[in-house]
Amino acid sequence: MATYRIGLGVSGGIAAYKAVEVMRLLQKSGCEVSVAMTKHATEFVQPLTFRALTDKHVIVDDYDPANPDPIAHINFSQQIDLLLIVPATANIIAKFANGVADDFLSSTYLASSAPVLIAPAMNTTMWENPATQRNIEQLKKDGVHFVEPVAGELACKTVGTGKLEDVENIVRQALELLDAGTGRRGDAEKGRRREAEKNPKSQIRNPKSKDLSGERMLITVGGTREAIDPVRFISNHSSGKMGFAVAEAGHARGANVTIVAGVTTAEPPAGIKLTRAFSAEEMHEAVMKELPNATVFVGAAAVADYAPANSASSKIKKDGKDSMTLELKKTPDILTDVSAHRTNGLLIVGFAAETNDVVEYARSKMKKKNLDIVVANDITQEGAGFNTDTNIATILTPSGDVELPLMSKRALADKILDEVIRRRRS
Repeated sequence: MATYRIGLGVSGGIAAYKAVEVMRLLQKSGCEVSVAMTKHATEFVQPLTFRALTDKHVIVDDYDPANPDPIAHINFSQQIDLLLIVPATANIIAKFANGVADDFLSSTYLASSAPVLIAPAMNTTMWENPATQRNIEQLKKDGVHFVEPVAGELACKTVGTGKLEDVENIVRQALELLDAGTGRRGDAEKGRRREAEKNPKSQIRNPKSKDLSGERMLITVGGTREAIDPVRFISNHSSGKMGFAVAEAGHARGANVTIVAGVTTAEPPAGIKLTRAFSAEEMHEAVMKELPNATVFVGAAAVADYAPANSASSKIKKDGKDSMTLELKKTPDILTDVSAHRTNGLLIVGFAAETNDVVEYARSKMKKKNLDIVVANDITQEGAGFNTDTNIATILTPSGDVELPLMSKRALADKILDEVIRRRRS
């Protein structure tokens, strides 16, 4: 059953082919996608491409004899939870901002009460033109959301701002907008309520609730660095995105959150206490110091299992050496030690990033370390793993496993915290 119904609007720019990738990622995230195109968009991508992948009529013209619905701009607009425009040209932005309704897509915009998310793509000069910026500011005042374009080499071979944002980020922002329940003019909760009405036992959470009020969450985030010498180190590819997403979700749901972060490439959420601890030893020390205050521990960090037994005090020279042997020692096991020092009815969430036999390894980790919840993911899957904005996971609990499709890491964070609530109430 689809989580949300997305109306994907495609306008006539060279980046129109990227809309196909956006649509596929949305479908993998469990969304039902319907497509509308401007006439110029069909010069870049044929409607047949979208029709073959959605098994739905792709609307270009309300009055096309092949269109099965003569008032599609009304029915289409009222049956979606989000109107997503990818790419949005300067022309379609201008139409939206000024209430022009001279084609199907602009008419749909005016007729829709769903939130609107626009991903612009155009030449730098067009993007920076005062008229375009005025139109964007007007739409923002109207409550429209934007996925800002990025700087890079454009199709016209110039370099500047105007390039369509990465499709993964577009999908992430679309899902986060829906999951957060914010939008334009209408009710962004339609998808959640429709699901709840059909399945009252689904226990879909109201994203505005503060169901974690009173909980004190301690979360480890990012990777650790284990020094070989003052220049070199052993580390991993962790970005910190998943851990920061859990921290942000916990904070939004009323928890008092503390982060212990190693090396991260993602930006930490604002307004949350953060301590940096770059080695496994430092992270262990920081966690054990904060642990007596915690009621929920989330071990999202990718902590090195081994560190050099003897870190050199000066840079190791390679002169005359064809090889180098490192002696490694085990690092402190943070999860095991946290489990051994439970207080305050502490709930412990662990992560298992694996490349094979994912669930089996995760279940073994859960039992061995006495964890309450384990989030297992196969980092070899497309859209999962390090440095992505999405993830695919199975959440293991004593009462059973919850398999989840591709979704934004922020959406997954709420799914994890939903399980924390269920464990707390069980």
